[in-house]
Amino acid sequence: MIDSIFVNGTVGSGKTTLAHAVSALETSVSHAVIDLDEIRLLRPAPAADPFTHEIELRNLLSIVANYREAGAERFILAGVLENEAEVGRYLEALDSDRMFICRLTASLEVVRARLARRHERDPIGLAWHLDRAAELARILAANTFDDLVLDSTGGEPSRLAADLRMAAGWS
Repeated sequence: MIDSIFVNGTVGSGKTTLAHAVSALETSVSHAVIDLDEIRLLRPAPAADPFTHEIELRNLLSIVANYREAGAERFILAGVLENEAEVGRYLEALDSDRMFICRLTASLEVVRARLARRHERDPIGLAWHLDRAAELARILAANTFDDLVLDSTGGEPSRLAADLRMAAGWS
C-alpha cells in the first residue's frame, strides 16, 4: 500500500501548493505535509553538502517518527528528487515500503513569473533560482522513475490534487 506521495519538481513548479491541495482532499486519514525545502534550511550550507540534502534526510527521519507517533498514516512530501538512487533513502526515512512519485512541471514562463514574485526584492536569489529551475527541468525530464507527471501551467491545484490522489490510489 502506498502511504507516501512525493511531489517532485523544479523550483517554482508549484510543489508545495499541490501538496497542500492534496492535504485538503485527504480528510479521512491522518496525514502530514512536509515541505522538504523548509527542513533543509541551513545557512551557510556545509561545503560537503551544498544543497543540505543530508540535513534534509536526517531531519525527515526525526519528523516522520514524531508524526507517526502522533498518528500520521500518510505523508505528502514536496521537494526535489533528482536521482533514483535516493528513493530508497526517502523510503527509509519515511519507514515505508512504497512512495508514489509525481513530477510536477510548469512552463518556463510560469516558473519565471512565480520566482519573480517570490524573489521580488532579491535579484541575486532570483537569478540563481532561474538558473537552477532550468538545470532541474533538464535533470528531472531525463529521469524515468516518476509514477505520474502533471503540468501545473494552467491546472487548478484542486484538480491536479484529485488526479494525483486517484493515480496514487488514495481516492
